[in-house]
Amino acid sequence: MAPDKGDSTVYDQYYIGYKLHLVVSLEGIYQAMDMTKASVHDVHYLKDIKSSGLSDCLLLADKGYLSAQMQMDLFYRARIYLQTPMRSNQTGFTPWPKMFKTARRRVEMVFSQLCDQMMLKSNYAKTYSLLRARMISKVAAVTLLQYINWQNDQPINHIKHALAA
Repeated sequence: MAPDKGDSTVYDQYYIGYKLHLVVSLEGIYQAMDMTKASVHDVHYLKDIKSSGLSDCLLLADKGYLSAQMQMDLFYRARIYLQTPMRSNQTGFTPWPKMFKTARRRVEMVFSQLCDQMMLKSNYAKTYSLLRARMISKVAAVTLLQYINWQNDQPINHIKHALAA
């Protein structure tokens, strides 16, 4: 799969590459992941969620996954309740509950940790297969560090200190 042009609304710029989609539990543990071309809209990843084995759960997504049709489809096919914040210019705008904002903050923290401490964005793979292997190994490394922390009764997401004596 060749890299493609995508846009980052956070940084208000375009980039060439891929998108990493992660499903993270409230505890910060990775549940599912996938990579798509940068030009693929976030909503299209939801089609893969239906076949991921997740069911009977609540997913808190960002505004990129806002699609009423997909929300209904996920609920009826896999009993997944997808909750996304509304855009302030939408009709019937209601702010997200504080509980959801707090949970989303944890998800963003886990993703930032993956980017910063595992240098996710610094990747010099020459092929898509190597890039995918590196992404999987970095997510697996974080998961292993979380497990080590759990075994030692430490906060699981303090991965910098997982191997400290």
